[in-house]
Amino acid sequence: MESARLRGSLVPLVTPFRDGQFDERAFRDLVEFQIAEGSHGIGCTGTTGEPTSLSPEEREYVIATAVAAARGRVPVLPGTGSTNFDETIRFTRFAKKAGADAALVIVPYYNRPTQEGLYRHFRLVADDVPDFPIILYNIPGRSAVNLAPETIARLARDCPNIIGVKEANKDFDQVSLDIDRVKRLTGRDFLVYSGIETLCYPMLCLGGAGHVSATGNVLPRQVAELFNLTEAGKWREARDLHYELLEMNEVLFIETNPGPVKTALGIMGKIAPDIRPPLAPIYPQNEAKLREVMAHYGLLPPATTPDAVLTAAVHEADKD
Repeated sequence: MESARLRGSLVPLVTPFRDGQFDERAFRDLVEFQIAEGSHGIGCTGTTGEPTSLSPEEREYVIATAVAAARGRVPVLPGTGSTNFDETIRFTRFAKKAGADAALVIVPYYNRPTQEGLYRHFRLVADDVPDFPIILYNIPGRSAVNLAPETIARLARDCPNIIGVKEANKDFDQVSLDIDRVKRLTGRDFLVYSGIETLCYPMLCLGGAGHVSATGNVLPRQVAELFNLTEAGKWREARDLHYELLEMNEVLFIETNPGPVKTALGIMGKIAPDIRPPLAPIYPQNEAKLREVMAHYGLLPPATTPDAVLTAAVHEADKD
């Protein structure tokens, strides 16, 4: 596929649950919400989608549902990586068969492989689906190992279908190195996405392809507009929007993702804010802080106190 279609705000959707089960209706509504608000693409079963809390069958069903719900209107980028190599192959093959546009394959977590181990892992995955785009997912805070720029460049050189990397990496120097190493070694355009919310704008300034931001679940229009402004060369406006988004970016990580994001979507009435163990509902004091920030962005639903209900009823009666 053309890599241009995979640029912009690719929002990593939460996986909504209700009564312990995948809430397909709510998930499909989330897809519609993202498309209506201008997101350039959607992801699923990545970190924000709680993949390790899903059974293999559930994970495949969520991927298939995302593709079906999107109906080709925006690209779908499911997370297919695992700490287990055979599972990674299974989910990546499934994503291709289901009609996804690319796969986001995470650095295996817990194992702490060497750079050679990482190279071999990703090379084998890419070779298994040679005509399917692969985007590497580097998230040292979760995987306990960093995918080095030299390894990324080596993979880009040897695997034509490895087309980019999501850098959920607070080492901002690495972003420049990723782009530089790949271009010098291969001459290829390589898609580098920000997976750190506060670095979305700075990475666009360096030539990033977009961002995979959990904040897009809650503020999809603004997160997409950040990319749109830079594409239009409106850098001052984009910088202002970057600062406007900072408070939400910070509060959504007041606890482990996706707890605060799911709580926010629950407050907005988009989903039931259920989360599976070992994660837990966020602390009451953090929910209070989240609500305070959401109020600043106009995201709290109308009051449903008895007085408010009575006022609404009187208003409707007056209209009649």
